[in-house]
Amino acid sequence: MLVKGNTLKSIDIRSILLIQLGDIGDVVWATPTFRAVKEAYSEANVSVLLREPIGSLLAADPHIHKIFEIKRYRGDLLKNLKGQFKLLRALRCERFDLVFDLRSDDRGTFMAFFSGAPVRASIIYYAIPWRNKFFTHLAAPPPVDKTNYTAADQSLRVVRAFGIESQNDVPELRVTEDVQYRVKKIFEQEGISDRYLITLNPFSRWKYKEYGYDNWVEIIDWLWKDYEIASIIVGSAEEKGRSELITQRCRGRVFNLTGKTTLAELAGVLSRSSLHLGVDSAAPHIAAVVGTPTITIYGPSDWKTWSHLGDIHRVVVPDLVCVPCRNKGCNDEGISKCLEELKVDKIKKVVRKSLNKILHK
Repeated sequence: MLVKGNTLKSIDIRSILLIQLGDIGDVVWATPTFRAVKEAYSEANVSVLLREPIGSLLAADPHIHKIFEIKRYRGDLLKNLKGQFKLLRALRCERFDLVFDLRSDDRGTFMAFFSGAPVRASIIYYAIPWRNKFFTHLAAPPPVDKTNYTAADQSLRVVRAFGIESQNDVPELRVTEDVQYRVKKIFEQEGISDRYLITLNPFSRWKYKEYGYDNWVEIIDWLWKDYEIASIIVGSAEEKGRSELITQRCRGRVFNLTGKTTLAELAGVLSRSSLHLGVDSAAPHIAAVVGTPTITIYGPSDWKTWSHLGDIHRVVVPDLVCVPCRNKGCNDEGISKCLEELKVDKIKKVVRKSLNKILHK
């Protein structure tokens, strides 16, 4: 139901901007929304505004016309201001007819307003009255079906409020040929030529989501001993030191690509993986949407919303009644006892089920 503004059907719309300034997982789960808007306005150019460097993941998305990114300029206020003004000029030059803000954060609100678009649409947030004044069109959020709610609905519910429905709620990412070629070269440089590979992401931005490093050593050694399958650890440059604490103790065959790939190349690496195993972070989301089977270890966070659908995707959850508590660790200490007490044997059992399907195709 519209709260402010007229129906969008009466407006000539040729250029659309979708603002999604969330993390990698948020953007991955927003791809059904990008697709739905393009399907609804097939003759319009649909562009997106994201945070750097997430845009590289969407380079091959056929539904997206242009990708704009908010860049970070650490420690240089003048450079940061110049960069933001340059971005605003680029957005205004596109002469967008319609902007959707898919979140409720301050920056998305301001970017929608300063884009210069005559129609700026979002759902109304009664708890943030000042934000609503920056939009020309507001709709009441549609009711949430908690029995069938996924992370994709977080963005879809915004456009659904304006009559845009999705034919397919499954997130998708495509890897460009250029990225595939670069990943091939990385594999050659690292000596990776194994037929079966399992990618691992032991790390998260949030310590309370991580699983003990000793456990990862045991898993890597077990995969090599029982299956002769090599592991590849992936992660950011900031996580390289921690990944070395794991690899230096492993007896099994393991490759460390932590910090050696761009975000787009990470998607390419994950697309070549036979199976991805990791904690609740960006990598499992990317792996799932490039078609790789996944096993994701969840602790305090809610797997019911964020886990991917399909029998090739599995989750491992601790057997405690408090899970998921949705807290940032027990008593906000940054340590999750549920993950500390999660036995490796439980993870191995789930991995066996996935490998039995993969190895006996």
